[in-house]
Amino acid sequence: MISFILTLKRFLKALWSAFKLKNFQVLFVLVLVMLFSGTIFYVKQEGLTVIDSLYFCIVTLSTVGHPSFEPQTTLGKVFTMIYIVGGTGLFMGLIGYLAYAIIKKPENVSNSNKI
Repeated sequence: MISFILTLKRFLKALWSAFKLKNFQVLFVLVLVMLFSGTIFYVKQEGLTVIDSLYFCIVTLSTVGHPSFEPQTTLGKVFTMIYIVGGTGLFMGLIGYLAYAIIKKPENVSNSNKI
C-alpha cells in the first residue's frame, strides 16, 4: 500500500509539472475532445451507455482494445477506424509528456518548453 501511495504521489507531481508545458496542455485538451466526441458518437450511433462508450474510447485510444465490443453499423466501423488513427497519436503524445515529467527533475520540466 505504501508503494502505491508513493507511486501515486510521484505521478501527481509529474502531472502537475507536465501541465506547465504548453504542448502538454494542448494535447490534454485534444484528448479530452476526442474522448468526449467518441463518447457522444457511440451513445448516439451504437446505442451504448455513456459509461460503456467512454470505457470503449479510453481502451481504444490506449491501444488496449475491447475484447467483446465491435461497432455494428458501417458508420460506426468507419468512425472507429478514423478515431483510432487520429486519437492514438494524441494519446501516446500525452503519455510521452507524462513520462518525460516523471523522469526529469521538476525544475528541468518547468524551464523546458522545447521537447
